Amino acid sequence: MLRAVFFDFVGTLITKEGENVTHQRIVGDVLRRAGREDLDVVKVWGEYEAESSALFKELAGKPYVKIRDVDTEAMRKVAERYGFSVPEDFWEISIAMHEKYGKLFDDAVETIKVLKDLGLHVGIITDSDNDYIEAHLKALGIYELFDSITTSEDAGYYKPHPRPFQLALEKAGVKAEEAIYVGDNPAKDCVGAKSVGMISVLLDPSGTKRELWENCDFVVSKLGEVVEIARGMLEK
Repeated sequence: MLRAVFFDFVGTLITKEGENVTHQRIVGDVLRRAGREDLDVVKVWGEYEAESSALFKELAGKPYVKIRDVDTEAMRKVAERYGFSVPEDFWEISIAMHEKYGKLFDDAVETIKVLKDLGLHVGIITDSDNDYIEAHLKALGIYELFDSITTSEDAGYYKPHPRPFQLALEKAGVKAEEAIYVGDNPAKDCVGAKSVGMISVLLDPSGTKRELWENCDFVVSKLGEVVEIARGMLEK
């Protein structure tokens, strides 16, 4: 019997397009404060994204380190390249921009509400610092919709390590086979969820991850389809 549905955050509840805008705004503010508005924001942003992605790729499945430190280090690497300094309050700038420019998928709120109406525990499992996810969810107006929030900071490990998923199940008081996990990363989300016995659902709106679909139990193109999966499981 299905009892819980958990979601990833970035790329699953909020769009990658919104994240790109947010990160460009962060870089733009950093350059403005550094007096380097002569630099191309999009170019610097691209380099920042590359540095950040490389650092996070190395952390997959490993013990947690603060994302604020990882993001700041990525920005520092780019700043050194161009000869400017990263503001001391870089993380505060980052959170403020995420609060302002984050964008939910159009059907995210309705999906969450319908799942809750079905009597299911609805939670989040995300690689995140606690202050980031709380501020972001509150700014989006959806913080109170979730029954539980589990971060890599809480668990002490990054996905796909089993611990974030196990901790979320413990918080919800459900067994792995009673839970669905929805994410946008086949390697981290599907593999991690399935490793503990959860049912994995991949959100792949554009179908660009087809070669990795085999890692997942279900593939959906929009969040609303998760409701149909849940209803089907409840009827069994």
